[in-house]
Amino acid sequence: MAFVILFFVAMWAGAQNALAGGGSFLTLPTLMFTGMDALAANITSCVALFPAQIATGWTGRKFASGAGGLSLRTLFLISIAGGVIGAGVLLLTPRGLFAQLAPWLVLFATAIFGWGSFLRKPGASHVHPPAPLVGLLQFLISIYGGYFGGGIGFLMMAALTTAGQDVRAASATKNVLAGVMNASAVAIFVFSPDLHATQALITAVGATIGGVFGSRLLQVIDPKLLRALVLCVGAALTVGLFLRAG
Repeated sequence: MAFVILFFVAMWAGAQNALAGGGSFLTLPTLMFTGMDALAANITSCVALFPAQIATGWTGRKFASGAGGLSLRTLFLISIAGGVIGAGVLLLTPRGLFAQLAPWLVLFATAIFGWGSFLRKPGASHVHPPAPLVGLLQFLISIYGGYFGGGIGFLMMAALTTAGQDVRAASATKNVLAGVMNASAVAIFVFSPDLHATQALITAVGATIGGVFGSRLLQVIDPKLLRALVLCVGAALTVGLFLRAG
């Protein structure tokens, strides 16, 4: 029964990622429900959501571009390097320490999600940062993405639009870069004993199916309602993880 629930939750997570992001908010607690601890669930979720991320990034690749004076190739390489470092740090993090960090990471990701969804003004003017700062921001986001991943889409959207990209280009670029940074993490995580292959396969299939249909749902679902639901899920997960850690 737990695996059946996981499959349908993964479908919704895939659709949610295609629509508004935050799919890992759903897969992380559901994987923990199947018997994993927080570290194993995070590793398994990262690997399992990767195929859907690749499909999303490939679909919108023609709209992706460089930003802040840096080429897409440069951002690509920065994302790979940061993802590898973040994944390596995660594997070196003691299991008990990650269990204590998980609620704070989810809280941070939820706060970023809420800011990006309801508080940030898309049309606000910005003073574009210099190329080295854009590269540094992407590198730090990539390390965070390889380590945890929740909320990286909103972090990158904020950084890329601040660097001068319009919303559509930033959305396409962050999808490509998210797949890239997670690819480097996945290449490390597939060798981890904490990867649960059965749950990863179920989640990957469900998330990919959900992602395919997610783009079609864009025209029938109120985006504000969806973002509100995602925020509620993140808040509930934060509370639950704090209680579990305590």
